[in-house]
Amino acid sequence: MPQTLPHKTVAWPLAQVYAALIVFASLFPFAGWRAQGIAPEVFLLARLPPPYWTRFDIAINVVGYAPLGFLLALALLRTGWPRSAMPLAAVGATLLSLLMEFLQIYLPQRVPSNLDLLLNASGALLGALLATLLERLGAIDRWGRFRARWFIPEAHGALVLLALWPWALLFPAAEPFGLGQVLERLEAALGQLLEDSAFLHWLPQRLEPLQVLSPAAELLCVALGLLVPCLLAYGIIPHIGRRAILALLGAAIGVSVTALSAALSYGPAHAWEWLNTPVVAGIWVGLALAALLLWLPRRACAVALMLVLTLHLSLLNNAPTSAYFAQTLQAWEQGRFIRFFGLGQWLGWLWPYATLVYVLLQASRRDTNS
Repeated sequence: MPQTLPHKTVAWPLAQVYAALIVFASLFPFAGWRAQGIAPEVFLLARLPPPYWTRFDIAINVVGYAPLGFLLALALLRTGWPRSAMPLAAVGATLLSLLMEFLQIYLPQRVPSNLDLLLNASGALLGALLATLLERLGAIDRWGRFRARWFIPEAHGALVLLALWPWALLFPAAEPFGLGQVLERLEAALGQLLEDSAFLHWLPQRLEPLQVLSPAAELLCVALGLLVPCLLAYGIIPHIGRRAILALLGAAIGVSVTALSAALSYGPAHAWEWLNTPVVAGIWVGLALAALLLWLPRRACAVALMLVLTLHLSLLNNAPTSAYFAQTLQAWEQGRFIRFFGLGQWLGWLWPYATLVYVLLQASRRDTNS
């Protein structure tokens, strides 16, 4: 009988979150559900390869499911299933892919594909194989010892949020590191939903129109957006030197992922055009603030994080998005990035609010235990 290991693992919550993200990416835009007269065996038994496929589709289907296979296998390995972890993880991820392809039969904007199923299963198997190999080589145990040295025992939730931050940045944002800009779209969605109803006049009316961010406000917005993950990391890292290392690493990852997002949206030649003077100054100000706050106690980090998040979201949600940015989103929604549009959009919208809820819950638990 398998025995549960005494220590917790972050792999289970990460696997659950990643599976949920796959569901978002596979079924977006969640509209137009209807029976189209397509039997499941039609796409399962269709010829390979299908008429329309690209190298991008092949790579993204393999890469998309590899982390799920890895996380599922790692979670099973860490909870006492060493012999069956790899096949169970591969089969579980493949069944999820099969379910997603089957549901896409009822979505007019999505096309089920047996090639996608095979590639997803291959990616999951590769991820599970990698997790099993790393476990046998002792790399997973070394990571456990590293995590115990660097982070507090209750770091699982923050680690999940930190792991999701680069993925949230991959979706185009109106401002660099500007996650959580939802108010303008929420107002438009509510207005459309309540159109021609008696409840439309219930919506609050803005006294003043949204104002475009000034260069100084843009600088502050970028600095605060970069400071948020740093403070989140400080809350789970007691050692000051390790805080500094993770802050520098987080800044490098954030800049790189934002450049990758720009390259995917506008082309590789425009990967760095977002680095204007206020943005560059904001990055340096964010790093300077992160350096000044290295010595903050953990509880003070939580308070500072709540204040920074509140100010950052207030700045973002009192500024409009440009028409040029709306065209970028339309290209993501209608182009080859459709499978990531809903996924990235929801991550970009919800990440800062999930972080705020996490910090509030952690603070309330500490207050209760004190």
